[in-house]
Amino acid sequence: MPQITVDYSAPLEDAFDRPGFALALHAEVVRTVAAKIGGCKTQFRRTEDTVVGADAGGHAVVHVTLGLLAGRTEEAKAKLTEAALELLKTHVKPAEGVELHASAEVRDLDPSYRKFEA
Repeated sequence: MPQITVDYSAPLEDAFDRPGFALALHAEVVRTVAAKIGGCKTQFRRTEDTVVGADAGGHAVVHVTLGLLAGRTEEAKAKLTEAALELLKTHVKPAEGVELHASAEVRDLDPSYRKFEA
């Protein structure tokens, strides 16, 4: 914990410093919600097709989902969401003519969440 998933549009492949973003976000998660750095895990999923509104081109999307164990205040979750968006501003450089749509959310993991390490 936390479980972090980042979906991003294919046009950002070369413009998104994914390792840099993950490392900076992990440090922010530790500062903001007292997680342990060794528990932070981020997976990136590239999406090939992005459609925004009535336009099938010229857009790129990044959405960050942070799953945390329950117990964090709404204020702490909002602070972490804002921090994730600020970090995206410094780690994503969209291409000319591409409008970037960035979003983030913090959610509680289901009480059934379990993990193991091998």
